[in-house]
Amino acid sequence: MHAVILAGGKGIRLRPYTTTLPKPLVPIGDQHAILEIVLRQLAASGFSSCTVAIGHLGHIIRAYVGDGSQWGLRVDYATEDSPLGTMGPLLPLLDRLPEQFLVMNGDILTDLDFGDVLARHSDSGAPLTVATYARKVAIDFGVLTTDSGRIVSFAEKPQLDYRVSMGVYGLSRRSLAAYTPGLPLGFDELVLDLLATGTPPHTYEFDGYWLDIGRPDDYDRANAEFTTHRGVLLKGA
Repeated sequence: MHAVILAGGKGIRLRPYTTTLPKPLVPIGDQHAILEIVLRQLAASGFSSCTVAIGHLGHIIRAYVGDGSQWGLRVDYATEDSPLGTMGPLLPLLDRLPEQFLVMNGDILTDLDFGDVLARHSDSGAPLTVATYARKVAIDFGVLTTDSGRIVSFAEKPQLDYRVSMGVYGLSRRSLAAYTPGLPLGFDELVLDLLATGTPPHTYEFDGYWLDIGRPDDYDRANAEFTTHRGVLLKGA
């Protein structure tokens, strides 16, 4: 199995940590970088190879990860010279990728079984499978529903439930064949195009442990909780 890790972002939300350190290398606990945890998890899930898409401070990621052999992986690299969105970095790589592969952000901390995501995607025949997570969003205002200048309902500071993308995808190479390498392509554009053509993505619903390290609140929580969650996050790694 093969994975592509998206590790080219500037990590603006985590400044000043990411001024001189690429976001995927920010420390979790006192021993690991987030990217190291992800690579260990991929190897434990049965992945044998990985492409790391790098951009901002990519030379530091290369120096840290090397060829991946320390984690039992074969790692190669793709360089993003300008921002290409979530899916754009994959386009120049298509000839190097298998028909079914995993794509993931390099800054998530989760106990999701990456191998099962890809297996379920491959079995489904879907063009794209999106790992999703339940998030609750609190609205700090009284919310009004209006009709023709009249209030027809009111909710005081409601809490809304959503399923959000975890930043982990099973992808079929054929789904990207129509796009032009070198041009930006976002996850949103790909999903909307698939919906428009009547080939909707599938979902992989997950309710375990998941934090987006690119969010300062999640990053602080990850460091506070890592000691107690280490056995789950690095199980078999």
